Amino acid sequence: MRHARRRIVRRAARLAAVGGLLLGGTMVTRAMASEPPDGSAAPHTLAQTASGTGGALVARLGTSRTAGHWVGADGRPVVAVTDERTAEEVRRAGAEAKVVRHSMSELRSATSTLRAATRVPGTAWALDYRSNEVVVRGDSTVSGADWSRLTGVAEGIGGFVRMERTEGTFTTRLNGAQPILSTAGRCSAGFNVTDGSNDFILTAGHCGPTGSVWFGDNGGDRRVGATVAGSFPGDDFSLVEYANGKAGDGADVVAVGDGKGVRITGVGEPAVGQRVFRSGSTSGLRDGQVTALEATVNYPEGTVTGLIETDVCAEPGDSGGPMFSEGLALGVTSGGNGDCAKGGTTFFQPLPEAMESLGVRLIVSGQQGAGAGAGTAPSSPAATGGGGTTPGAAAPGATAPVTGVSGSTLLSRLTDRRTIGPGMLVVAGSLIALVATRWIRTEQDRKAYRRHYSATWG
Repeated sequence: MRHARRRIVRRAARLAAVGGLLLGGTMVTRAMASEPPDGSAAPHTLAQTASGTGGALVARLGTSRTAGHWVGADGRPVVAVTDERTAEEVRRAGAEAKVVRHSMSELRSATSTLRAATRVPGTAWALDYRSNEVVVRGDSTVSGADWSRLTGVAEGIGGFVRMERTEGTFTTRLNGAQPILSTAGRCSAGFNVTDGSNDFILTAGHCGPTGSVWFGDNGGDRRVGATVAGSFPGDDFSLVEYANGKAGDGADVVAVGDGKGVRITGVGEPAVGQRVFRSGSTSGLRDGQVTALEATVNYPEGTVTGLIETDVCAEPGDSGGPMFSEGLALGVTSGGNGDCAKGGTTFFQPLPEAMESLGVRLIVSGQQGAGAGAGTAPSSPAATGGGGTTPGAAAPGATAPVTGVSGSTLLSRLTDRRTIGPGMLVVAGSLIALVATRWIRTEQDRKAYRRHYSATWG
């Protein structure tokens, strides 16, 4: 009876070990067949496909039948439509439809009316696609009389204009990526671009007028370049030409702090609800969501239109720093209110509009330097990782090449379910179990033989 139980246990152990080998082999095969994950812990989000689908539908259906699109909580594209027939078209295309009262044409007409009213510094408005409203905000500097007057304009437009008071003040973030300094103050380098002959830093326009000279250090010993073009107010972008005409190695990487960087592979269009990242020389890497598009901000220095509104925080000195998602360049930091202790609203100058106006192209991964490609949105996420610059070795807009993120342990790599590590662990454990059961059986057979020999020959 005892021998029978031992045989059953040994067979069960062998079957479990063989099953483990088969399971581990399947896990390894699937991991190798799928796209390998990045070796970094770099910022990443998968909203680009949803954004592209929603944008294509809005472009095809037109502004009289739609009222914008956004990325839903489940990652699916959502399109606002004005009638059920259009909603059916959207659903057939694989997106979610939300029937709303006001079309994009009506929303934009409302913003045109607001823009035509007397300018009130400290106010801002944007299109909130999800609520189908135009949201008007006034900061702490707006007087009661001015706010009352603007409220009257909103009431004349209709009930889809929402008025909100906000804390703090709407200001440009002068005073990222890495810092660039001039007599005008401190800003952050944005993205490296080229006109085919020379390389430039694309940053915020309010950082300094044409002719501003920029340095990479407080002592003024390392000259970066000079501002050669820009637009502010109205828009908020400018072009700083490198002193030697070239961005240098790693021109496709933006710094995110702690010696790490993110490789930029193209230019993208943001979508409401999309998770985005911003890097700045004051507050470092921060993330949040796009909350509205086509925003207008009445800064004390002037009005800027067509901005991207987000809930990402920013502080003075972050101006001009890059905003990106999935390795795609989206915009450069303009201004906002609040700080990174309490939070706030930050606005960004869209990148495609700025580059078209300046006649430059983004320097993207694998195409550094003059003659770099335009950088259209790729279908896969960017390769990202860590990398540091040797002090004084490169200009602010040209960070060192990405070399991988430090601090990743062997255990974390082996247990990452996206890699072959877990499968290899299962295979190894199963082999050990198989060898162990074989060894136990051999030992038991040897002991049985010795007992038999002793009983026979006493």
